[in-house]
Amino acid sequence: MAGQIEALYHYPVKGLSGQRLGTVMLHPGAGFPEDRVFGFARHDSSFDPDAPKPVPKSQFVVLARDAALARLATDYDPQEGTLRITGQGQDRTFDLKEDSGGPAAAAFLAAFLGYEPGHQPTLQASAPHRFTDVSVVSPQMMNAISLINIDSVRAFSEAIGQDVNPLRFRANLLFSGIAPMRELDLVGREISLGEATLRVVMRTKRCPATQVNLETGLRDLDVPRLLRDQYGHSDMGVYAEVIKGGRIAPGDAVATL
Repeated sequence: MAGQIEALYHYPVKGLSGQRLGTVMLHPGAGFPEDRVFGFARHDSSFDPDAPKPVPKSQFVVLARDAALARLATDYDPQEGTLRITGQGQDRTFDLKEDSGGPAAAAFLAAFLGYEPGHQPTLQASAPHRFTDVSVVSPQMMNAISLINIDSVRAFSEAIGQDVNPLRFRANLLFSGIAPMRELDLVGREISLGEATLRVVMRTKRCPATQVNLETGLRDLDVPRLLRDQYGHSDMGVYAEVIKGGRIAPGDAVATL
């Protein structure tokens, strides 16, 4: 079974837009570079940056609760430490190296989302902690990489008679050339991606974030329910851990071992 990598993305800030990448270097036991390294914790979140422990994604500003986030585009520059947020007539850049940068970004987001006074979130970062959805499962899963089979999304789209953008699933790696839904049977198996080797560790159960149209910021498609209607489950995509590092890029082969 063989396919190829179509695209690579990371999501530096949990809940905000992804950034498309070229070549990426993976390392054993490490997560996807610069992925979910920041998170806007809600005003009542229990997350403690001085003693970071995974908390449910509901304690962060995420698409599952705030669909309007999709109307914003973000660009994080790890070298400069800056976060640019654009969209809806806005264009702001925040220097996260400065003490004022995080609070300023949080205030901007609170105003954009119409939060009540006193409900402003806090931008959190606590390396090497990552704010991945499955961090609550285990430290191993905190560093898992998410994969989506574009052919699975295409088959799902045809089954429901609706166009589904693969980016709704916010995966790090999009691939094609493997039979629809075949990846769900690979849990426990190893796959090669370019120079790297990964082990598939979990199927990805989809949440309400996938209901959001990334162009309009509106909930226009109940993806979890439609998946259940078609397949008897709400899984789309898989998580995998890096067991052999190496460079990967779009066009590289994807194969089971």
